[in-house]
Order: sequence, then structure tokens, then C-alpha cells
Amino acid sequence: MNPPEAIHAELPTLLALAAFTLISLGLGFVANLAQRKGKFLEKYFLGNRSLGAFAVALTAAVMSGGTFVGFPSLVYSFGWVVGLWIASYMVAPLTILGVLGKRIGQLARRTGAITLPDLFRERFGSPGLGILTSVLVIFFLATNLVAQFSAGARILKPALPATWVQTFAAHPLVGLNLDAGYLLALAIFTATVVFYTSYGGFLAAIWTDVFQSLIMAVGVMILLPLALAASGGLAHATETGMKAAGDGFGFGPGAGRDFHPIGLAFSFFVMWAITGMGQPSTLVRLMAFRDARTLRFSILYLTIYNAVIYIPLIFIFIAARSILPSLPSSDDVMPHLIVKLANPYVAGLILAAPYGAVLSTVSGWLLIVSSGLVHDIYQRYLHPTARERTIVWASYGMTALVGLAVAVVAIHPPRYLQMIVVFSSTGMASSFLAPAVLGAFWRRATAAGAIASMAVGAGVTMTLYLIGRFTPETLGLANLLPPSPDIGTPGALRPYYLLGLDPCVWALLASTVAGIAVSLVTKPPDPARVRDFFGVDAAADPA
Repeated sequence: MNPPEAIHAELPTLLALAAFTLISLGLGFVANLAQRKGKFLEKYFLGNRSLGAFAVALTAAVMSGGTFVGFPSLVYSFGWVVGLWIASYMVAPLTILGVLGKRIGQLARRTGAITLPDLFRERFGSPGLGILTSVLVIFFLATNLVAQFSAGARILKPALPATWVQTFAAHPLVGLNLDAGYLLALAIFTATVVFYTSYGGFLAAIWTDVFQSLIMAVGVMILLPLALAASGGLAHATETGMKAAGDGFGFGPGAGRDFHPIGLAFSFFVMWAITGMGQPSTLVRLMAFRDARTLRFSILYLTIYNAVIYIPLIFIFIAARSILPSLPSSDDVMPHLIVKLANPYVAGLILAAPYGAVLSTVSGWLLIVSSGLVHDIYQRYLHPTARERTIVWASYGMTALVGLAVAVVAIHPPRYLQMIVVFSSTGMASSFLAPAVLGAFWRRATAAGAIASMAVGAGVTMTLYLIGRFTPETLGLANLLPPSPDIGTPGALRPYYLLGLDPCVWALLASTVAGIAVSLVTKPPDPARVRDFFGVDAAADPA
């Protein structure tokens, strides 16, 4: 068997992947032509609020670099117990779309909100809350984008011909002990996603999301039988994994297992099923759907889609442990497995699944970050009288600039990409979920309560990650804090699991308590503003 680091795809694999990329670029071009009517900002960042059920379902799917790089890495490393990590995705459509969907759509239409800071600013009547929202959105999403760019490069790297990598490595600008193959893949990925996102805007991200989501489902269905056949079956793969990683590879929490004990199994159910409602990308999608009927069908479609994707992925990467038993980096398991098992043309199609997942995630998040910089900061505070043509070029330029800046940071990729995803997801949910729920359903919620909720949630998240990064011992807190479980995920970004629970549980609880408490002790909101959002005419709203 060839060592994993020596695996390279054949030219047909690259051609198939290139065809997929060209289709994505073409969709961006067509999307730009399709959105000629309406105001630019609403077109570019919300697609004129015209999303149908299929588009909402597939673009609300939580596929990303975490799905096809981080999650497979954990399954490959730790075994069956990681199924509990992802189990809550099966009910996530009911929570992510069902709980807040209709009310967020109503509030967005009544306020005319284009971005999440817009929505909070107008609902609570607080410019300060809008600024705080913008800052936190940009910080946490930019952090996650680094992991996504790295994931895209990791997926593309094995598909590059060895001669290309060697030629690129010989260039005088490539040095400093950098991985030439990774750097070339990162450059290609960045150019692709920045071009079609900058030019096509929200509809380009949506149309490519739908196309890429379909490719993902096809790719997973092709890879599943290939992996099961090559591994000799799940039983043999499990036994191989237990020999390599310990008996815990074949057992769940509570069976002498360090990774993912009961407390973290509960925590990650909360993480994906509950905190998913507070992600900015989710909330923006809920501001863009067509009507309530669209939302109901989206829940059904997304439930089916998640089952089709995630359950096979667990089987595939349990099997991968016996096919590629000694990978130097588990984050590379998906692309290496595809290249090893599949016909070169088929490998290109299957690689398009994880590559498409990362492309679609990055395109949507780039737009959220650029909208925060252009609409919420530049237009609102720095240049309120800017002409539409100026805003157009600022939007294009900022989307490209953010993408290039993230790519520079991603040159030195983080270890264990999934931990980056978990950190940023926790931070965003603890910042935005409680204010969104309180603002949508509680008349007494105040701007001060929303600010307190947001600040406390983000503060608790970063504090627990800071303690985990430096450990209670190095911070002099060993006598004040209970021991944290060692879940077997070494690396720089590592949280402190207070009482065995992930920071998402504590941060969300603290955020909710702070929002309610401060709202109750501060002056009630303006009755006229409350009537605007909770009036009897709510039934007339198309959302």
C-alpha cells in the first residue's frame, strides 16, 4: 500500500473537479444577470427575499469544511462515539427553521433589515447594539473562514498533478518551509470562491449551494459502497480501529471512554440542535425566504437531506480506519480516501462533494462579513450619503478583500479544523441566539438586555476557551476550578469543560439569564415600537 502522503490523483480527477468549478463560476455569472431588478443591497445580500423551499432547505444545511474534513477526522480518530456528536443534526431542521423561522421573517420584512445588525438595531432601537452585533459577527465568522479556506485547500491538494506542485515549489516566492501543494491549492480555491461570490452576490451563493448540495448527496452515495467493500465490512473496520486507537473506538460514552463522555454527548446535542438557531448564516437565510409555506416544506426537505448525508459519513469513515490505517494527519482522510478508492473520473465527482460544501459555506459567510463592513459600518456610519454605484464597488471590493485576507491567515493551517468550527459556532450562538429569541417573542425585552445577553455570551465563551488554552494550572486557577475531562483533542484551540460540559451550554445559559435579568431591571421598551412588532396585523405579513 502506498503511504498516504504519496497519494496523488490522476489528471482526469482534476478535469472532473475543474468542470465542477467552472459550473460554479457560471452560476455566479448567471446569478448576477438574474438580479437586475430591485435595490442593490437587497439583491446582493438577500436575493430580493425570494428563496423557495428547496433553496432554503439546501442552503440551511450545515455542510461545511467541518462536515467533510473535521467530522470525518474525528470519526476516523475516535470511532463510533462520534455518531453522538452529530446525532442532533437529525432534529436540527425542526429547531433551526421551525422555532425562529416565521418570526424572523416577519421582523425582517417589517424593519426592512438586510443584515443581522440591521435586524437587532431596528427591533430594539439601539445603534450601539447594531455595532456590537457587527463586531462579533465579523470576528467569529472570520475565525471560522480560516478553517474553511484551509479545508478547501486540503481537499483540492490531492487532485493536483505532482508536476504542477513541483513547478510551483520551484518558484522563488515559495519557501519558508511551506507546503507547496497546499499553497497552490489554497490559491486556486481562493481565486474561485472570491470571484464568483464577489460578482454574483447572494444569489450566486444560493444557486451554487443548491447545485453543490446535490453533488454532495451523489458523492456520499457513491463513496459508501466503495468504502464498505474496501474495508472488508464495518465489523472488520471497527476491530482495526480498536487495535489502533483503543477499545473506545468501538464503544460509546461511559465505557471507559475519554473522548466524548456523557457530559459532552449532551453538550453537542445542544450545540447542533439548539445553538444552530443562533448562527448568522441561518438567521440571514430566515430573512430571505419567500413565505410561510416555503418554510414548512424546507423543514421536511432538510430533515431528509441531513439523514442522507450524515449517517453514511459515519459508516464511510469507520471503514476508512482499516483502509488508511496510519495517516499522518486525520484531517486529510476524506480526500485521500476518495483518491485511493475511486476511478479517476468518479474521484473528481466525489471530491466535488466536500469541495462544494466548503465553497458554498465560504461564499455565504463572505457575504455576511462583507455586508457587515459595507452596509453596517461604511454606509451607516462613515459615508451615509454614498451613491449606489459607490456601494456596488465597495461590496465587490470588500468581499474580495476579506477573502484574500482570510487566505493569507490560512497559509499556516490550524490543527483539528473541527475545533475551530466548534469555537466559532459556540461564540456566534452564545452571542445572537438569546437576543434573537427574546426580541422575536418577548415584548418586555430591552436594548440593554440584548446588549448584556450578547456581551455575556461572547465573554463566557472566550473565557472558557482562554482557560482551556492555558489550562487552570498555568492561570493559577487549579484550586478554584474542578478538573476538566481530557477528550483527546490536542491543539492550541481547546476549551475548558466546566463540570464536563462544553462552553456552549454555559455560554448560552449565561446569555439567556443576562438578557432576561437586565431587561427586567431596565426601562420598558417604547410601547409604539412594541406595537410595530407585536401588533394584531401580524397575520397580514407574508412571512
